[in-house]
Amino acid sequence: MVEMKDGKKILTTPITPEDLADIHIGDIIYLNGSMTTCRDVAHRRLVEAGRELPVDVRDAAIFHAGPIIRPLDNGKFEMVSVGPTTSMRMEQFEKEFVQQTGVKVIIGKGGMGPNTEYACKNYQAIHCVFPAGNAVVAATEVEEIIDAQWQDLGMPETLWHCRVKEFGPLIVSIDTEGRNLFEENKVIFNEKKEKAIEEICKQVSFIK
Repeated sequence: MVEMKDGKKILTTPITPEDLADIHIGDIIYLNGSMTTCRDVAHRRLVEAGRELPVDVRDAAIFHAGPIIRPLDNGKFEMVSVGPTTSMRMEQFEKEFVQQTGVKVIIGKGGMGPNTEYACKNYQAIHCVFPAGNAVVAATEVEEIIDAQWQDLGMPETLWHCRVKEFGPLIVSIDTEGRNLFEENKVIFNEKKEKAIEEICKQVSFIK
């Protein structure tokens, strides 16, 4: 489901392709519902080792992140800090990961490449960027850690299955059309760079 609340565009899991149809690169959205931290080793286990993911992320979200977790006396866990890690590390696995899991929202830091573009376009998913440097703020938007799987991987790589509320802001970097905000901006910035260099050279041409 997608709704507007207090000027925010909020996606709530389970997410359908129709929910994502009017979301485009550059949009700012927020997430309610199911989100699971999932990074390098979990991707490798699924794609390379053929191991089934022990958390159902279909029509939900994953977060490329290695959080800091505090165990509680009641056997539960508390999210202390959860900042995004570089998404490009997962690029080589993301096409197969999205195909096999049915995840709809991928969250991380920085851009991703053609594998993720293909996955988002063909399997109707999006990639979003969570602003770096806000790990403690992100933790406050985690209402509960519901489950923890693959704890043998250590705290950063464990699949921390969470319930989140208005998690964001998330900047859409790849949409369901396969458009890539980072790649499109590179073209624009390079065009501006050439013009800027040309103008600067005119001003400093007296320097030998």
